[in-house]
Amino acid sequence: MSALPDMSSGSVTVIGDVMLDRFWSGASRRVSPEAPVPVVSVTGQEDRAGGAGNVAVNLAELGLSVSLVGLCGEDEHARALRACVEAAGVRWNVMPCPSETIVKLRVLSRNQQLLRMDFEESLAKHANDLFVRYAQQHFADADLVVFSDYAKGSLELVQPLLQHCRELNQPTLVDPKGADFERYRGATLLTPNLAEFEAVVGRCDTDETLIDKAEALRESLDLEGILVTRSEAGMTLVQSGQPPAHFSASAREVFDVTGAGDTVIAVMAGCLSAGLPMRDAAHFANHAAGVVVAKLGTASVSPEELLTAVSAAPTGAAGNVLAETSLASALEDLRAAGQRIVMTNGCFDLLHPGHVRYLQQAKALGDVLVVAVNDDDSVRRLKGESRPVNTLDDRMAVLGALGAVDYVVSFSEDTPARLIDALTPDVLVKGGDYAVEQIAGHESVLARGGEVRVLEFVDGHSTSGLIERLND
Repeated sequence: MSALPDMSSGSVTVIGDVMLDRFWSGASRRVSPEAPVPVVSVTGQEDRAGGAGNVAVNLAELGLSVSLVGLCGEDEHARALRACVEAAGVRWNVMPCPSETIVKLRVLSRNQQLLRMDFEESLAKHANDLFVRYAQQHFADADLVVFSDYAKGSLELVQPLLQHCRELNQPTLVDPKGADFERYRGATLLTPNLAEFEAVVGRCDTDETLIDKAEALRESLDLEGILVTRSEAGMTLVQSGQPPAHFSASAREVFDVTGAGDTVIAVMAGCLSAGLPMRDAAHFANHAAGVVVAKLGTASVSPEELLTAVSAAPTGAAGNVLAETSLASALEDLRAAGQRIVMTNGCFDLLHPGHVRYLQQAKALGDVLVVAVNDDDSVRRLKGESRPVNTLDDRMAVLGALGAVDYVVSFSEDTPARLIDALTPDVLVKGGDYAVEQIAGHESVLARGGEVRVLEFVDGHSTSGLIERLND
């Protein structure tokens, strides 16, 4: 339910394997007498940009300025591909070469794919030093560069291109292929799917194994992050200096997974170019994937579709642990849509039934519940050096998984007064025996016409009591 950032000032260069996705469609009412296959009476044809072209179109759909760099032939298919790309507002900077343009031809009937035929030859021999110099000319003005590798050869010399971006201090996002990820050394972010990831690191039977192997690979390749897309299992992000983050799949209906990885890396690129943290960008990318897999063939997601999908996410959806700036933006959109924002705060060190009951009661006072959590240092100042028992990341993760909790955010001060003033909740809730005047942040809430409520804790449940029993 986060607010989508304005990406209209962003500029991205996409480089990689460009191809034409062509769709033939028609009715199929009989089986061929020559072989046990359906006969399709082709009545329609549609062309779309595929591969790196689809990434570029996705970025343009989000409002960014986009340049597409790659290799393709000088033929009818190249002209059709260029028309698709330029119709979306993407600048065509694809270098012609003496090879046929790659085409993926799909035959459809009743919106079902019956057959795919690939027409391709490797472009590796054309991805030479001349192409590297040509591509580098189109990097200079970009906020970041996306590398879309479909193993067709355009990124044969990907390492000097990545090194050039590092010299320009440009972030680089790579959708990788093959079992040799060493060639992507020094990239900012890799976005492999699970099969691609396991082809490099081996089988990952548990989340813990996946996270451990992703962190080891990230460190060994000098990457800032790895985002593993896992189909119905969602996505997992591992990044330097941050706890791992898992995002549950948001798709309500999976119709066609074609090009979903293109959408994920495009949304990641767009959000990062707008200044979002990597974790928040992955939150949007996860929802974008859920939108695009409900469409037929290579497709893109509009800002309106993405905002609708994020706003419709169920309570407790993964990715609801946000930074303050992202949360403030999200709440603006929700408030504009008429949602009543409730906010509470606490240490929530050892979560117990009293906490759960209290949070359920708080959520009942509005539409969206925000829980602000003291960071570890502020807990120590309030509770003593032996606390907290659980780290901030663990406490926030547990809270975020509760059905009553929509968003979780941390604060470092002794009281949340500043944060409450910044997030402007409609209702401020505190549990315990307090007068309204004793509750941090009450002034700003009441001054805006909001409400401050005190809820009773459930008797017999307390974190201190749990710790005492554990020490007995």
